[in-house]
Amino acid sequence: MRRNKSVDPNAYWRKLKQRLKEEGNETVTNCHGLKMLAADGKMRLTDVADTKQLFRLIQSIPSPKAEPFKLWLAQVGSERLDEMQDPELTIDRALEQYLQLGYSESWINQRLKSIEIRKELTDEWKKRGLKEGVQFATLTDIISKAWSDKTTKEYKILKGLKKENLRDNMTNTELILNMLAEASTKDISQAVNPKTFDESKKVAKQGGNVAKVAMKELEAKTGKKVVTALNAKAILGEKKQTKKLVQRKPN
Repeated sequence: MRRNKSVDPNAYWRKLKQRLKEEGNETVTNCHGLKMLAADGKMRLTDVADTKQLFRLIQSIPSPKAEPFKLWLAQVGSERLDEMQDPELTIDRALEQYLQLGYSESWINQRLKSIEIRKELTDEWKKRGLKEGVQFATLTDIISKAWSDKTTKEYKILKGLKKENLRDNMTNTELILNMLAEASTKDISQAVNPKTFDESKKVAKQGGNVAKVAMKELEAKTGKKVVTALNAKAILGEKKQTKKLVQRKPN
């Protein structure tokens, strides 16, 4: 089973599953079967895995071809441990990654600020005894709906996103208004001291409304909609195209 290539991938997978089960590894046990289109054109039950399970399986593959992935996983793990010891490294790495993706420095500054404001808001929610997960998501949707007239899911659909981060696909103006909504929600919460989840929902709507007022006034002045389908892929694509045209322009 240590060959670089497998003549029979199905047999390789069966053998690998058997070996992992014998070792007490539960990853393959948690790989559920779904009916998918097979090579013979029929829908057949196929083992599927999520990202975490796939990474664990890669670690178990005894092949030189898997070594680059194993090294990458080790590097990512090492970086994560470093960030846990020094959270500032997370910000530095995020800045570097955004620059590599082609975002402008002004947008990056807004994005990093939005992370800080979001953290302040979630810290405020935690102080109120609210739970991460459903309650945080509900309050976030209320804020978003109040100022943009869209829940997070509706906002992502508008921008044609799936797993991508919504804030990473907002324009500068959208980011600023979202920050205003979240900062306002935090400030109002600190001022009125909500005791229950229902009271916090009212605060979230009030915070979102602050940003809605600002958005409506801006749209009235500019005649342009703030919330649009424009996403990072389109924005960065336009910038790259402009850069190419500038480079081709004769002196």
